[in-house]
This record gives sequence, structure tokens and C-alpha cells, in this order.
Amino acid sequence: MDRLSEPMPQSVASPALEAPYADHVNPQWVRLLDVLQMNVRYERCDGAELHTADGRRILDFLSGYSVHNTGHNHPRIVAALKHELDRRGPAMLQTHISDTAGVLAARLCRSAANGTGARGKLNKVFFCSSGSEAVEAAIKFARAHTGRSGILCADGAFHGLTCGALSLMSDPYWRHGFGPLLPDVEAVPFGDIEALGSKLATKRFGAFIVEPIQGEGGIRIPPPDYLAKAQELCRNSGTLLVLDEVQTGLYRTGPFLAAHRFGVEADMVLLAKALSGGLVPVGAVLMPDAVYNSVYSSIKRAIVHTSTFSENALAMRAGLATLDVLESENLGPWAEKLGDQLLRALREKLAGYEMVKEVRGAGLLSGIEFQPPRQMRLRVPFEAFRCIHEAMFGQVLVMRLFRDRNILTQICGNNFMVLRIAPPLVVSEAQVAEFVSAVHHVVDAAHTSNLFWNEALGMARRVLNI
Repeated sequence: MDRLSEPMPQSVASPALEAPYADHVNPQWVRLLDVLQMNVRYERCDGAELHTADGRRILDFLSGYSVHNTGHNHPRIVAALKHELDRRGPAMLQTHISDTAGVLAARLCRSAANGTGARGKLNKVFFCSSGSEAVEAAIKFARAHTGRSGILCADGAFHGLTCGALSLMSDPYWRHGFGPLLPDVEAVPFGDIEALGSKLATKRFGAFIVEPIQGEGGIRIPPPDYLAKAQELCRNSGTLLVLDEVQTGLYRTGPFLAAHRFGVEADMVLLAKALSGGLVPVGAVLMPDAVYNSVYSSIKRAIVHTSTFSENALAMRAGLATLDVLESENLGPWAEKLGDQLLRALREKLAGYEMVKEVRGAGLLSGIEFQPPRQMRLRVPFEAFRCIHEAMFGQVLVMRLFRDRNILTQICGNNFMVLRIAPPLVVSEAQVAEFVSAVHHVVDAAHTSNLFWNEALGMARRVLNI
């Protein structure tokens, strides 16, 4: 029987539980998961494995977009949070000194100093609740310190969806309908040092905010000397170099910061996502004393920039426990070693497939970039379905990996032709081998099976029928 004529698999998500979400939260999200056949009910998540109500075991190679560096529900982080709750201490007083915030800030600053233990220039930390909020803080602090309103960013970036952060993103999908956004923001091509130098020479910009490796842009790695040259140009022009390490930090690419791969010490570093083990919202902005003092310049300005949940006890305790796990389990070196193995295995398995353009990455942040096929028998359906939606090919890959091979991943938000690979750093060699086999199976099907292209037709039909 043709797969498309079979009944669509029933979602294991409970209709009784799903209805309130669809009614009161986001019905379009429910529709999208139904179309992708990814609407399942998870009952238990441990390490790199997700277990569903109908008994499936799914390997997580997305990590909540680099949230679960320590894996899902790491027992040591869970235990630390339980202990914090049981002690019934000051969680949200707002008028006390948080000892855990001080300890966590000191550890972050030491780690940011390239792991040498030496005192680096990043000596102060502002805590917040998300990466977007960290970006907003960086914009304000850079303007306060430099007296310049201009902010420079890179094409293809993803910095968050609040208005200030959104202003630093060029993709029209994210911006449509929300303008006008922040003025005095300009973008340069990512990795183009000449374009950056030309803009910085005007001395109009308070900050150049950039990801050391672009995530949603397609796991784009800049030329080896790009960030070092950017740092020099920024210093010469009086512009702050702000590195958004929300996706790349906390050992995701091997070292504590991706900046350490390039020998760079930024003027500000933004962290979030993995900082609390994926259990409590938390973000952090690391900066030198001089930048900090530009904002908190007197007792009168002690609370001129703050956030309600910024130093809450659970977030700070989770942050400390997360650093403990990352360091004691040597997850940075493991990410470096296993990431190299993963890249080699993918390049070997996918060599010769014409739609595979490149496999690239750093540590356990990798991507497979696809390209239009040359053969007419593949080109015709590829172009036909891209006319329906440019993400169609990538989403069929994602759907097939999830439904047929029990692998959770996703395409990049600003480049639909790149499949993101970002498992928890606790992933095993056997799980990596399972992932490589699954990707090879699906990519081979895209090149040899008409059924793969029929899946896109089935997806289009489901969109029209919902």
C-alpha cells in the first residue's frame, strides 16, 4: 500500500490534555506538530533520551536549541534544586544580598578568562532570565558606556525576539509586522572583516554584537582570524565587542566559550540557555568594571537596570550545579572529542550524495548543509516542493528522522537548507553512531526513493486539510 494512502498515525498526545493548550496558548503550534507528525506526549526525559507515552525512545539531537548541555534532568542539578527548596531560604526578597549570585558570578568570570584561573577583564555579571533579555541589557550598557547610539550586527544572526534583540536580526520572517524597530542599527556580512572595518571607522557604533558561530544562520563558522581582527578593529574605534554565546557557550563547542577557540576576550559576553541545566530560566551578561560602572555609577543608580527574577535562588543554585556537572564530568573535552568523531563519521557516510554540500561544526554544534540536486529526476520534485515552501525539503528530513528513526533535530531558523546537530554533551559514542546511521538512511532515501518526495506531497496535503 502506498504510504500516502495509509491513515495518518494517531498522535499519542492526549486530546483531553491538548485541548486547553490549543484553546488558550498556541493552536498554530499544535497544527504544525500535527503536520510534521511530531505531536507526541513525552513522559520521561533523561540524558540524551526522550521517552514517550507509547513506549518510543527518541534520541535528542536538538537539546532545546543548546539548552540541555548537561542532558535532561541531570540528577545532581535536580537534587540541588530540591535542596534549595527544602531549605526555605530567601528566594525573591529583592532587598537582600544573594550569596549564591556572588559565587556564581565569580565562577563565570574565572571560566571566561580562558580557564586559566587568572583574573580576566570580565569581572562583573548582570543576571537576567533569558538570552533576549541579556541582549537588551548589552544594548543599554554599550550605549551608556560609549555615549553612542549605533549598534552593529551581522547578517543572518539570531539574537532573540524582544524588540531590541529583534532589531539586530535581518531575516524578514522574524521582523514582519513588528516594526518600526530600534533605530541606529546596521548589519554587515558575517565574516567580512573589510565591511566591518568600514563601518567601525565611522566611530558611530557603541557595540558590535555578534555570535562567534552563527546558530540559526546555518552553523556558520567565521574565518579563523575574523574575531581577533574584529576585536582589534573594535578597540581602535572605541566600539565594544559583544559576543552572544547563548548557543555556543558553556562548553558546547569544546572550550567554555566559543571565543576561546579564536583567542578572543570580548568586552561583553552573553550567556543563557544551558546555564541552569535547562530547568530554570537564567541569563547572564559578563562585562568589565568600566562598563559596569558606566551604568551603576552611584548609590542613586544602584537599581537603574534590574530584572525581577534576575538573582532568584533557584536560578543561581541551578547555575552553580550546572557548572559543577560540566566541569566534574569533563563535558568540554568530551564535546571536542565526540564532535570530531561525529564530523568525520558524517563526512564519510554522506560523501558522494549530490544534495549534501558540506558538513561543518565545532564540538557538538554541527550542521549538514544541503543544496539543490543536479539530476533532473531529483531536481523536478525538489523545486516543485520548494515552491510550496522553501523549508519543505528540510522539514521532510526532520519528519523522517523523527518518525522513522526516532531522532529529534531541526533545520536552522535562518537557513532552511541546514540540518542542526546539537545533542546534549552527555551523549554517548553509541548514541552518536545511531544518529549517523539514521541520517545516512534518510539522506540515502532522499536520493534513491520516490517515497521521500511523496512525503512532501503528503505534508502539503495535511496543511491544506487542517
